[in-house]
Amino acid sequence: FFQQWYSNSMKVICMWLADRLDLQLHIYQLKTLIKIVKKTYRDFRLQGVLEGTLNSKTYDTVHSRLTVEEATVSVTDTGGLQGITMKDSDE
Repeated sequence: FFQQWYSNSMKVICMWLADRLDLQLHIYQLKTLIKIVKKTYRDFRLQGVLEGTLNSKTYDTVHSRLTVEEATVSVTDTGGLQGITMKDSDE
C-alpha cells in the first residue's frame, strides 16, 4: 500500500513539473515542492518502502528538476531559498 501511495505521489509531482517544463518555478513553488518531496521520501522510507521504489526513475526526474531549479534560483536570486535545499542533511 505504501509503495503504491509513494509511487503515485511522485508521479503526480512529476507530471505537474512536466506540464511546466518550459517555465521556471516561482520561488515559493520551488520551496514548497522541495519540502514536500524531501518529507515524502523520508516518511515513506521510515514506513519501510524499499529503496528500489524510493529511488525510482520518477523520483530521479523530480529530484533532477528541483536541483536544477534550485541552482538557477541560487544564481539569480540572493537568499531566496533561505537554507532550503534538495541536498539531504545526511550527505
